[in-house]
Amino acid sequence: MSLHTLSVLVEDRPGVLTRTAGLFAARGFNIHSLAVGPTEEGGLSRMTIVVDVKAKPLEQITKQLNKLVNVIKILELEPGEAVERELVLVKVRAEGDARARVIEIADIFRARVLDVTQQTVTLEATGAADKLEALMRLLSDFGVVELARTGRVALARGERGIRERVLRAAGTSAAAAGNGSGRGKADEEEEYTGGGV
Repeated sequence: MSLHTLSVLVEDRPGVLTRTAGLFAARGFNIHSLAVGPTEEGGLSRMTIVVDVKAKPLEQITKQLNKLVNVIKILELEPGEAVERELVLVKVRAEGDARARVIEIADIFRARVLDVTQQTVTLEATGAADKLEALMRLLSDFGVVELARTGRVALARGERGIRERVLRAAGTSAAAAGNGSGRGKADEEEEYTGGGV
């Protein structure tokens, strides 16, 4: 299994999140992270779903997602072809000399100090998942008191938005992709919104 990042554009309606997450749960797949928020267009939300699944079951899930009335578009964001970020808030034990070392580590990772007490330092860090993992490994030596981490948020690289992208089936070129959802547009390129995005 491997991590796949899906960007799902949905109507901002009650129950959409529950139905979307339910499709993964019904098939026994664990969602690694899920971030939902408004988009540049009123009435629409973007879900960024990171799921640990093989390509074939992912294809089946995206076909099922596409059948949901409130789903507008699904795009799998390939590694290297997307800008991805996470946010972490972490409270670390930092008494005496440890405080200076924690703040030095924070500076290296461009983390911000949000709060300082006699015994702890609370930091905020943003970045790619591997950067945050490296930071957490270093801070764990001091003792993590509390941790809150968002899910991954991501946008595809380039000039076009999610609605303008032509999607492809897994393992095929964009030119060879067919229209798998019945929602195609009368355009030179066919839009493919389901089936392995």
